[in-house]
Amino acid sequence: MTLDERKQKVLQAIIKDYIATAEPVGSRTIAKKYDLGVSPATIRNEMADLEELGYIEQPHTSAGRIPSDRGYRYYVDCLMNKKIMSRDEEKHIIKGYQTKVKDVGTVLHQTNTIISNITNYASLLMGPQFSKSNLRHVQLVPLDHNKALVIVVTDNGMVQTRMIDLPQTINEEDLQKISQVMNAKLQGLSLEHIKRTLINEIYFELSKHKHIFDTTMEMIQETLSLDHEEKVYLAGTLNILNQPEFRDLNRVKTLLSLLEQDNVLKEILNEGSQMEEGTHVTIGAENKVTGLKDCSTITATYQINGRTVGSVGVIGPTRMDYEKAVAIVEFMTRHLSQMMKDFYGGS
Repeated sequence: MTLDERKQKVLQAIIKDYIATAEPVGSRTIAKKYDLGVSPATIRNEMADLEELGYIEQPHTSAGRIPSDRGYRYYVDCLMNKKIMSRDEEKHIIKGYQTKVKDVGTVLHQTNTIISNITNYASLLMGPQFSKSNLRHVQLVPLDHNKALVIVVTDNGMVQTRMIDLPQTINEEDLQKISQVMNAKLQGLSLEHIKRTLINEIYFELSKHKHIFDTTMEMIQETLSLDHEEKVYLAGTLNILNQPEFRDLNRVKTLLSLLEQDNVLKEILNEGSQMEEGTHVTIGAENKVTGLKDCSTITATYQINGRTVGSVGVIGPTRMDYEKAVAIVEFMTRHLSQMMKDFYGGS
């Protein structure tokens, strides 16, 4: 149902005030704090209509009103302003990463921590999952100043690169030989088919270049091992205790027990990733997970070269700051997509 402009303004005022204060909102509060151009009596009439329509409700015997799940849904779909992060905010967020991040796990952990710290909600993130892969190609490319670039390519299109230091005694022909030997022995093999006897065989043939072989072999094994079951990262669960809605100990215990279960976290993230692309907001009773009826979740996917490989989400009370949380999730998924692209290669 479409609300008229005045009802929209009253509903928006109620939601914004309740998000900020966690206290039921009365007509006098709206009249004083929000310049709607109408009297408190008119606001009361509009609130009565909104309550009858199911957009707000009266908790206990309080004179004030709070938004219902339906009210939040209307706000998110029709009234919420699209918040754009400033360049200063973006720079501040990016500073949360270590200057040199050497592995994907660290990137995912830091991303999750940054989201939970900024939103003050619980944050969850599903790491990238790839289908089982075989080695397609490995190449050592000489660079300036005694360095080389190791490139590992798998048959599912994933590309890993790493810069390594070279001893002064090694030359371009040596690098070509290492690449040729490793491709001849390993090309087309998956991780489980690379046996110790085969590694020893290559090691014997490349014994003069032990350090480079060890580094390249380690990188190949890391790349081919990325087909394991997706990992879910969770951060900021204690942020839930800061929310007034969860002062009830039994309610907190139920929620925290849910967040300890990987299958529940995966269900939350998968629900959003199975829909069309974009950011998905699930409010209160819309959650399919039993025990999350007092919570809202915001989820979005991240990609590598346009292919969805994982999901990011936040969990908070239905009284969450949707504008801020959506903006943070959208920015972090874009940033994470770029960082994953940098790790796995591609243009």
